[in-house]
Amino acid sequence: MAGVTRAKICGITRHEDAELAVELGAWAIGLIRWDGSPRAADAETAAGVVGAQRRRVACVGVFVNATLEELAREADQIPYSHLQLHGDEGPAFCSEAARRTGCKIIKAARVAGPGDIRDLERFHTDFHLLDAAAAGLRGGSGQTWEWGLLDGRRSKTPLILSGGLGPDNLAEAIADVDPWAVDTASGTELEPGIKDPEKVRRFLEIAAGRGEAGEASAGGEASGRDSEPPGEAVVA
Repeated sequence: MAGVTRAKICGITRHEDAELAVELGAWAIGLIRWDGSPRAADAETAAGVVGAQRRRVACVGVFVNATLEELAREADQIPYSHLQLHGDEGPAFCSEAARRTGCKIIKAARVAGPGDIRDLERFHTDFHLLDAAAAGLRGGSGQTWEWGLLDGRRSKTPLILSGGLGPDNLAEAIADVDPWAVDTASGTELEPGIKDPEKVRRFLEIAAGRGEAGEASAGGEASGRDSEPPGEAVVA
C-alpha cells in the first residue's frame, strides 16, 4: 500500500470524537441527520461540531430521503461542506440539492450486485460512495461487500469505499480497490455513536500509510486532508 488514502470518520455524535478524528488527520467527518440511525446526531450537536471543525476538515451531513426544502433549510443553518444522500434520491434531485445548498454532493448506493454499481453512473455528483446492502439499514451495518464487483465500474467520479471497514481489513480494502477515500462508522466504535480512540487512530494511520499494515510512501507522507480531485468544483 503506497501513499495516502483519505478517510472519512462517520457517525460522529460527540465533540470529543470529532476533535479526535481531526487531530489524527481525517479528511472528513460525517454527522448522520436521519432519525432511523443509532448514530444520529441532533441538530444542535451537528451545528456545534460543524461550527468548531469546518475550517479544519470536510464536514458531511448524511441524509436519507430528506426533501429539497429540508436540505436547503439545514444547509442554511449548518455550514456543511458536503451532503451525503443515502436514500432513493435521483440524479435530478442530487443536482438540485447541489444548486440550492452550494454543498458538494456524495451520492451513496448500497451494493448487492453489479447492477447497483452500473446504476450509479447516472449520477454526475462530486463523489460516489458504495456501501453494503443490508436489509432495513442505510449504512452502519458492519458488513462488507464483494469488492470485485468494481472491476466493471466505468465511472470516473471519485469513489469513497464504505461498508464494514475497520483497522483489521482496511489495508486489504485499499490494496484491492484503490479508492479515492474510505469511510468508517461501526468499524471504529465502542458502541453505536461512540468512537473507540484506538480504532480511530489505527484506521487513520493505516489510511495514511503509517499503520502496522502499511508504510509511508517513498516520497514522504501527504496529509490525509489533501485537496479534492482537480476539476471537482462545488456545483452551485
